Amino acid sequence: MRFRIVAALIPAAFCASCSSPDAGRLAALESRVSEVEKQPTAAAAASRASFAPGLGEIMGLNQIRHDKLWFAGENANWPLAAYFVRRVRSLQRKLAVVRPKYAGDLAAFEDEHIDPALAACDAADRNAFDRAFAAATDRANEMHVKWAKPYIRWTLPDEPPKDLEMSGQP
Repeated sequence: MRFRIVAALIPAAFCASCSSPDAGRLAALESRVSEVEKQPTAAAAASRASFAPGLGEIMGLNQIRHDKLWFAGENANWPLAAYFVRRVRSLQRKLAVVRPKYAGDLAAFEDEHIDPALAACDAADRNAFDRAFAAATDRANEMHVKWAKPYIRWTLPDEPPKDLEMSGQP
């Protein structure tokens, strides 16, 4: 950074006594140097963005958590159900950052569906949980339609996942 400042000052000091046409060329050159310096940064940002998870990756993870949330709640494993509600919320917050066009819908979904589901888990209220979960699933499917993906419809698998004990019993 220090080199760039010095490199920019030397031509400026040298041309301080230059005629007006030379000063114009210096300004054009400085402008071009500035553009070139920005290019690697823009390319690096584009490269980093290409490694960010996409909508499909994040929503695929969300679907897994959605399923596990259901089975944890169905088995009255409220600590595990609350854990998965928080994981869904965390993934959706990340999605709002990497895909900002969805941020408004995701924030509304959190207020209208995630918060009530978490409250139901915290209260160990099965009826409230069932209502919150069903409403969240319906709304997620409506959002898929809104965002031109009507072919994505969340449903529940027939069996609980094999990788976790959903009952909460040792």
